[in-house]
Amino acid sequence: MTTPLHVAVVGSGPAGLYTAEALVKQAAALDPPRQVSVDVLDRLPTPYGLVRYGVAPDHPSIKSIAEYLRGVLEHEHVRFLGGVRLGGEVTREDLLSCYDAVVYATGAMRDRRMGIEGEDLPGSYAATDFVNWYCGHPDTGPDAFTMDAESVAVVGVGNVAVDVARILVRDPDELRRTDVSQPVLEALTGSKVREVHMIGRRGPAQAKFTTKELRELGELAGVDIVVGAGEADPDAFDATASGAALADSDRRVRGNLAVINNWAARIPAGHARRLTIRFWLRPVKVEGTERVSGLTVERTRLDENGRLTGTGELETIPAQMVLRSVGYQSVPLPGIPFDERTHTVPNAEGRVLGPDGAPLPREYVAGWLKRGPTGVIGTNKSDAAAPNRVPLVDVLAGRNVATVSYAGWLKVERAEAELAAALGRGARVKLASRDEIDALCWEADVQ
Repeated sequence: MTTPLHVAVVGSGPAGLYTAEALVKQAAALDPPRQVSVDVLDRLPTPYGLVRYGVAPDHPSIKSIAEYLRGVLEHEHVRFLGGVRLGGEVTREDLLSCYDAVVYATGAMRDRRMGIEGEDLPGSYAATDFVNWYCGHPDTGPDAFTMDAESVAVVGVGNVAVDVARILVRDPDELRRTDVSQPVLEALTGSKVREVHMIGRRGPAQAKFTTKELRELGELAGVDIVVGAGEADPDAFDATASGAALADSDRRVRGNLAVINNWAARIPAGHARRLTIRFWLRPVKVEGTERVSGLTVERTRLDENGRLTGTGELETIPAQMVLRSVGYQSVPLPGIPFDERTHTVPNAEGRVLGPDGAPLPREYVAGWLKRGPTGVIGTNKSDAAAPNRVPLVDVLAGRNVATVSYAGWLKVERAEAELAAALGRGARVKLASRDEIDALCWEADVQ
């Protein structure tokens, strides 16, 4: 009989849990079958990563992915160990000494910066910080944002920027049936935001959002949608006329352009809130002294060689808050090789590469940490075994380090359902603070 393999997966988001599922299924499908036990570690006390903390609360259908991932965590050969930080409670050496293989799948949690003057003024934030706030991430307190800005500039034209813009202009009463925490809902209810500007450096044909996400913006009640004058034309500032060619070859681009052109033809109805979509503008300075007062942008164009260049034409958009959503990066893990250029772990088909370019034994990488934030989740295989390993939980117990089990997480789930019932707000309302989550987790785990 073959010896069971014990694998650690670091990160309990989609990449980590799909990897755990693939390991168990692929091992069982071998001839002869092989048993694999997987410990899924996460620095947070709660699982599911971006599914829980990166999906806007008004998109419950997408969050149904969590129900599928729940099945992975409830598999008899998968165990959740929350509140365990790589580089904190455990080291790389601990993992390699306790497991036959380790898969790193921690995603891309850091935003890219614009690199312009004034970017660090009060009122200028990463969109990830705002998303963390309205999604109830344990790292972000419920008082992190005060919604006292009347005008907000969102830099970026991807789906995260669309989510952020939608939350800013949506009638907060429509969020009552979602899982948004009560303090955040109250802050959004008292929001002074009346206008949001969503800004892209290139044209509508090059925008990254999906047509479905885009259409939802146009369906918001009480919101006027406006497109910058002449900016709906994909080739208005493109000397190569590549926008039309993209539309011919890409169904998503055609769908986006149809939606944007429809908006451009609309006559504003004078609603209380307005979303203005702008293209061919790049930020050059966040204005303000003590806090943000505006965003200065420069008109851009694609030259005859397809290079994005500035025209020198400047415009200042009044705004008291700037949210940048210009891309995301993975962060280095303590002791793990990392490419600062690509912000990924160097790998060959998922095998972690050492400084000499050779694969490191028993170390793998999956998801965005492997590829960059492309949204594609890969699976990984272990290829080595080592007998007589000490279980990580025993190592942690010897250090008096407690971990959050799946039972602890279920206590949080029940509490959120009970809170929703008490508030009359739907199926779940997220707990508002890390302290509340921790108290429940430890209560569930310490018998």
